Amino acid sequence: MSPTLPRVLVISQDRLDGQVAGTSIRALELARVLRRGATVTLAGVGTPPPAIDGIPCVGYQPQHPDALRPLLDATDIAVALPHWPRLMRLLRASPARVVFDLYVPQPLEIMSGFPGLRPRIGDTLTEFATDRIVEALRDGDFLLCATEKQRDLYLGILLAERLIDGARYRADPTLRSLIDVVPFGLADDDAEPTGGGGILGAFPQFSADDELVLWNGGVWPWLDPETAVRAVARLAERRPRIRLVFMGAATQVPAQRTAARARAVAERLGVLGDHVVFHDGWVPYDERADWLLDARCALYAHHDHLETRFAFRTRLLDCFWARLPVVCSAGDELADEIERRDAGRSFAPEDVAGCAEALDRVLSRPREDFAPALASLADRYRWSTVAAPLERFVAADATHPSRRRRAVRPGHLARHHGYRLGRAALDAVGRRDWPDL
Repeated sequence: MSPTLPRVLVISQDRLDGQVAGTSIRALELARVLRRGATVTLAGVGTPPPAIDGIPCVGYQPQHPDALRPLLDATDIAVALPHWPRLMRLLRASPARVVFDLYVPQPLEIMSGFPGLRPRIGDTLTEFATDRIVEALRDGDFLLCATEKQRDLYLGILLAERLIDGARYRADPTLRSLIDVVPFGLADDDAEPTGGGGILGAFPQFSADDELVLWNGGVWPWLDPETAVRAVARLAERRPRIRLVFMGAATQVPAQRTAARARAVAERLGVLGDHVVFHDGWVPYDERADWLLDARCALYAHHDHLETRFAFRTRLLDCFWARLPVVCSAGDELADEIERRDAGRSFAPEDVAGCAEALDRVLSRPREDFAPALASLADRYRWSTVAAPLERFVAADATHPSRRRRAVRPGHLARHHGYRLGRAALDAVGRRDWPDL
């Protein structure tokens, strides 16, 4: 008789249909890898399709996740990002071993991603995000992060929270059995046209002879699209065929405000509509290859802050996949790789002149010059390779001892009970889905 496969529930923090966010893409791709050695179900917010690529899907509501209870009761292993208290409580109470995915350092993202919030509200959201991280570190049977820098961050928190003791260290001095690196990944096949239209389909005023520079993701507050716009405006004086295309228009208010500011800068500099354009829709995940293949290079810029230091810019991986050279701000792990391997060029954060020079140097070389370095990077980040630590955990003996313990910090408990009271009040006035974060 063949052994029974472990049952795995992968919980996406967002929707699995429509405007699919990076967290949903990661959940889907991890589910695809895990089904090689497990029976996998995928959970997404709202009402997902019955199945994606043969993986059964179920829906739930983040603030009312009770629909997941019977699934968790029948699951061996659950994989999830840290979430709001109700779902965290369900995970803690379930018989499943829990893998917490910490590839997004949520407190740093909230501090960088919600400018304009009143300080007290922003501080409260940051406190809740920090609570979620600490609770995940306390309750998770296994932990994932995206980079070695992130792993150092979480090891420091584990030590400060007294969660690394002598017995665990003696059993595994590396602590890889507790927390390991699983970055974002790429499909095993290379990018091919899908017939979705790409840049030239969305902007028929451009031609294949133009120097198309692609910002291949959303425009978020922790990024710096204004430096990109200013650099292209400066470079347009000697490269009149340069075109900067912002590919994605996210619906979240912070992203819309950031895009509006960048659009205003382009208009003031007289390059909007000619050298700088904004796509008003969201490119489906399965059609992104057409946009990447139309471009001459990609451009990504960010500010200099803590979010940058610990970030993993997942959209840059698509550039490796499509052999598209990258120009990006320095300061994170992927930027270091791009510069070191000659897969593009980096520049100092918020340095308009440096960004323009880096773009000029990359556009002065054929795209094919960068292909070997980009192919090497793509091979390094295949999902089938990067997810190996998670696959090993899932394949381990189901009697692996749980290390769960309840959070005991008074402030954490006060916020937890405050959330429960606030949640009840919101439910009573019909705001069952708020806050949508």
